[in-house]
Amino acid sequence: MARIGNLYGPDATFLGIPAADLALPATWHGAKAVIVGAPFDGGTSHRSGTKLGPQAIRIGDYNPQDGARPHMALDVDPLRELCVVDLGDVEMPSGETERSLKALEAVVSEVAATGAIPVILGGDHTIAYPDVMGVVRHFEQGKVAVIHFDAHADTGDTHFGSPWGHGTSMRRILEDGSVRGDRFFQIGLRGYWPEPETLAWMAEQGMRCYEMSEVEDRGMGAILDEVFASIRSDCDAVFLSLDIDAIDPAHAPGTGTPEPGGLSSREALFAVRRIGMELNVVGMDVVEVAPSYDHAELTSYVANRVVLETLAGVAWRRRHDAGESLRRPAEPLLSNRRPLES
Repeated sequence: MARIGNLYGPDATFLGIPAADLALPATWHGAKAVIVGAPFDGGTSHRSGTKLGPQAIRIGDYNPQDGARPHMALDVDPLRELCVVDLGDVEMPSGETERSLKALEAVVSEVAATGAIPVILGGDHTIAYPDVMGVVRHFEQGKVAVIHFDAHADTGDTHFGSPWGHGTSMRRILEDGSVRGDRFFQIGLRGYWPEPETLAWMAEQGMRCYEMSEVEDRGMGAILDEVFASIRSDCDAVFLSLDIDAIDPAHAPGTGTPEPGGLSSREALFAVRRIGMELNVVGMDVVEVAPSYDHAELTSYVANRVVLETLAGVAWRRRHDAGESLRRPAEPLLSNRRPLES
């Protein structure tokens, strides 16, 4: 399948990184992370428009689209150090849900098979199933954990009578059996759904869900410490899935199902950066960005930074594991910095 670029809008790559073509391995093999667009919004339950999300996330930045992003706090350039490339969008035609999901899973699986990190830009959260499955099938069963940031649990049994929708994707993942319920962590839940029956099903699976009142009471740092300890005890890797509505609509209004009372953008970026720095991230998606409801590009900007902060953490971890001495975010800004290359 030849590269189609962006299904909706001009063919811009993520912050100007090199374009790649799945059919031409030389254009992307060797990359340590690969951007994949998933412009699908056939699973929405309220306001649609997330098919335009990948394009908005790709260009959500006021800096030059030059394929470089030196990270001030971590002293790494994730786009260059991870040789990140952009495969463009997967063809996901409206009304063709199962065909679209199968096409996405095939692309994600092919990328994951090389050892690169698939970074999927959604699209609504229906795509989480092919995203996660495309990665975890390359690992021993039960050895990949999922960290899921969201206002909603997405564990409904059906969606308007269909098994596929943005409110059912996490149930489909757990029913597959490739991810263990007790290694499935949800952070940021709030509001008025799911109902008691679905919550009881989640408890039966052994899921660990951190509702916003618990996050507020204990703090994000303590929550992450607990999650990380559990993952390290019996898992080799983690898939990160972030629904932009995990972030409070004051910070990210451009989404189809906004739920007040969520994470601040600072909390979210702190969390994903720590995940990249401290865990073996083998895949991630950022979903539910609906530009039509955005204001001043707030949502596309924070979604763009979710990708950058995660990849910066990954780049930092790889160099740290290779024995390099790198600064940590809490250190004074100008200490322990590498000299500029001549």
